[in-house]
Amino acid sequence: MSETEAQENPHVKPVVDAARAMTKASLLVTPPAVLVCIVLFSILNGLHGFLGSLVGGVLAMLASLSTLGLMRFSAGQDPMFVMVIALSGYVVKVLVLFGALTLLKGVTALHPLSLGITMIVAILLAAGAEFAAFRKTNIPVIVTS
Repeated sequence: MSETEAQENPHVKPVVDAARAMTKASLLVTPPAVLVCIVLFSILNGLHGFLGSLVGGVLAMLASLSTLGLMRFSAGQDPMFVMVIALSGYVVKVLVLFGALTLLKGVTALHPLSLGITMIVAILLAAGAEFAAFRKTNIPVIVTS
């Protein structure tokens, strides 16, 4: 972000700061939880549990980080364009996850329950960490009467 860009659009810095804080919080919480899931499902289901949990964790973390990447990408855009990017990003992310899970459905090396539970745990923890980080970020608000 350049000095002139920040002067032209005052919304860029707070959005980038929020995205940075949310990314940091997500990466602080999610990988350890995925690691716990991988160990747990490796013990419970062997190699199939390990592979299922590993794939589920990677897919979930990529989905979470893609949202934060879109947030950074659209920080300096017009607010209507930001909404288009956000909604399109969610639709594309859901379609990609659906496609990936559909392709993985027939893979017998992956334990499906391990994959699913790991994805749910990772996505919920990432969302919670991102929400908590967003609440702590100081974003200027203009109140009009």
